[in-house]
Amino acid sequence: MTTKDQRRRQLARDKFARQQERRVGARRKARVRNSVITVVVAVVVASLGGAWAAGAFDGSSGKKKDDAAASSPTPSAAAPTTAAPKGPDPCKKAEAGKPGTKQWKKEPAMTIDKSATYTFNLDTTCGAIPISLEAAKAPHTANSFKFLSDQGFFDHTKCHRLTTTGIYVLQCGDPTGQGSGGPGYTIPDENLTAFGKADATSGSVTYPAGTVAMANTGQAHTGGSQFFLVYKASPLPPQYTPFGTISSSGMKVLDKIAADGESTGQGDGAPNATVVINKATVTKS
Repeated sequence: MTTKDQRRRQLARDKFARQQERRVGARRKARVRNSVITVVVAVVVASLGGAWAAGAFDGSSGKKKDDAAASSPTPSAAAPTTAAPKGPDPCKKAEAGKPGTKQWKKEPAMTIDKSATYTFNLDTTCGAIPISLEAAKAPHTANSFKFLSDQGFFDHTKCHRLTTTGIYVLQCGDPTGQGSGGPGYTIPDENLTAFGKADATSGSVTYPAGTVAMANTGQAHTGGSQFFLVYKASPLPPQYTPFGTISSSGMKVLDKIAADGESTGQGDGAPNATVVINKATVTKS
């Protein structure tokens, strides 16, 4: 007999599969749209100069949507259909500033020492979240986060998504705050066997609480800048690069954010807490 928990996980996987089909179609449409935009931009540049062209690709055009697997798990029947009233914000007001818009065409050159210890520190409105990076096991990911942090890419960005049903993660790293942003390049998947082989029935492994992993489009090697922090053990397909571990003090901050819930009341939405990364740094120990 299928248990309630197995049924919920199956519904989450089914929903995830449908989402992937929609994303593939959306990317196909985006490629066609962008080819048209390119022609229009060329005409405008030729006739009016480059002033308008600088902003032609702002927004979601040509960008991917990065999500954790089973990212919008189907809520249980008991889940409320409307969001609960928000209480006092447990986090502080964000520092002045706006997310950057700079993009890069290719992955940065490898500059980190793979044998060294690095800490990715998120100075957020809710408190500091120190993360120990797996430089040896996920060098491309650690190197990319060092590069992006040095560029101020994560500064003033919102953690835009909190899931509280099926999987338990806070998702961050998107300068658009909409789940569609990235740095302009992608990095290869790494360290995918960290938590063993997928269960034959569910196709999942358990990402332990405290894990930090890359979000992606559901396709191989499509990670960019978006990442998720696991605040409670979560069953996920082993296709999301685990590249760091949250400190005990950081977990307390993450638990505070999770305890405040998400905006939809259905287990997947923007966190009720105002979670903004004021400053992100990667330091070598």
